Amino acid sequence: MWEKRVWRVIDIREKMNQAFSYPEDPFISILLRGIQDSSASGIKAYSAEDDKFSHRLKAADLDASLNTSDTISVMDVVTQEMKAKIVHNEFNPEAVKRYRIKELWFFDKQASVLKVRILGIAPLMDKNDEAGNFLYEQPLFWIYYPDCREYLSRSRVVVEGNDNNPISWEDLFELRRFSSYIFKESNVQNRRLKDYLAGTDILLEGEKIKQEIFNWEHDLWSY
Repeated sequence: MWEKRVWRVIDIREKMNQAFSYPEDPFISILLRGIQDSSASGIKAYSAEDDKFSHRLKAADLDASLNTSDTISVMDVVTQEMKAKIVHNEFNPEAVKRYRIKELWFFDKQASVLKVRILGIAPLMDKNDEAGNFLYEQPLFWIYYPDCREYLSRSRVVVEGNDNNPISWEDLFELRRFSSYIFKESNVQNRRLKDYLAGTDILLEGEKIKQEIFNWEHDLWSY
């Protein structure tokens, strides 16, 4: 009857999202293990070129893109000559500080209720220049959330103050126990909020979009 696609950002530096950055097993490590799992219950990764889950990535190709090698020139202390040296750069899970969430809000006319379904999750990593200055934010890959719910249901979330926590990552997403903000809604121009807004206006517009979704449901009823 009605639906709207919305894109959100989860910043794991916020207090409510600290579980994503648990040092012993951060969420990005759980995703990468699932992608490396070749069994039927493993996670499929898709190219970050778009968020339509149209091009699946092989686990080996993704691993090669995350764990890179560079060739640098070093001085030989004996011969005083410059020689080439290969340096391996292993992926650091701490480099992922935010996640994108693609979700679908829709009105279920059978149950007469507004519902939301998460469609995809993408970890984000900052790209910097040689001087360490921020250039842009890059999604590493996308996962199609409905396909990996079973896998995520087997991984427990570490919650502050409760070592016997029974909640899984699938529970966390389904119960929406995370903090996020909207940075894009479906539109004809395919624009993000930052394309025509700046600063706090982006956050305010995101809250406006969220309110409009709930108002749409509210306006269906007569009191």
